[in-house]
Amino acid sequence: MPRRIAIIGLGMAVTPHAKALMDLVSDRRCEVAAAVAPSAERRSRFAATYPFPTTADLEAVMADSSITAVGILTPPNTHLDLVRRAAAAGKHILLEKPLEITTARAEELVAVAENASVTLAVTLQHRFRPAGERLREILASGALGDIVNCSTSIRLWRPQAYYDEPGRGTRSRDGGGVLITQGIHTLDLMLSLAGPIAEVRGFGATSPVHRMETEDMVTAAVRFRSGALGVIEATTAAYPGAPERIDIAGTRGAASLAGTSLTVTLMDGTREELQPDGSAGGTGADPMAFPHDYHRAVWSDFLDCATSGRAPRVTGREALNVHRLIDALLQAADGRSVVLSG
Repeated sequence: MPRRIAIIGLGMAVTPHAKALMDLVSDRRCEVAAAVAPSAERRSRFAATYPFPTTADLEAVMADSSITAVGILTPPNTHLDLVRRAAAAGKHILLEKPLEITTARAEELVAVAENASVTLAVTLQHRFRPAGERLREILASGALGDIVNCSTSIRLWRPQAYYDEPGRGTRSRDGGGVLITQGIHTLDLMLSLAGPIAEVRGFGATSPVHRMETEDMVTAAVRFRSGALGVIEATTAAYPGAPERIDIAGTRGAASLAGTSLTVTLMDGTREELQPDGSAGGTGADPMAFPHDYHRAVWSDFLDCATSGRAPRVTGREALNVHRLIDALLQAADGRSVVLSG
């Protein structure tokens, strides 16, 4: 029997998830038993596009033992409470990023899921892009040698209208600005490829481009625990937006991830390229301008884990690593040096 699931939250983030679930329902991987939102308008708008039953009754969903997994797609400041409720009901959880609005709340959230022995997977879908997966294979093979430099550039564009939406870019709802809302995806991918960072020195600010509470621009020099050096830059003030980049230099060659493309050049003359998927990638004014393929891969991995008991590709505890890096980048935003604990 297909696993019965519910999705909680029908705001902007739901679109790629709903499209992914349409595919997985067609493949009989799951059944969407409920799509939950308190807003009648959102439920109506969602139901006009997707054939999943909608409800405002979260309590009934939590009490329904036939629903064994939930996707939580609500604003970050609601995540801890919803994870508590889902975990208490014994439901496996796929959680939209970020984990929560502070690392302390994120740590509590991860502990809640672990103590309840339910699967907690996190939607950091950049890990599932084919170009990133291929680079991971190349690094694991040793073809690039030891990493000596890894630099990450996240130059996105969001118009002021994006931040005029209530709660956008605030500490109380989103937990921060460009790092935790947009940059988290590429920073997580970077850590998964190049390993943990030991020290950061940087600067951060809210640029004159935006009126918002939190940062829209951060730059930092970083030292990885391996000894590799690099830089990180992240902004939503770079009109019209460009593909995020991770550039890695090794002792045997170099690799560049640019959005969904990959170029690898080795010192022995070998060259490999993967072409981009052709989408805008959510780098510009439309943050949802990307295909749902990577979300489908996230859901597929999650459903496999919920059935088999193996750990998901991105666990809650792994996601804590990128939260702690973001904390360090913000703490270093006045030019100081911040050392991350091992």
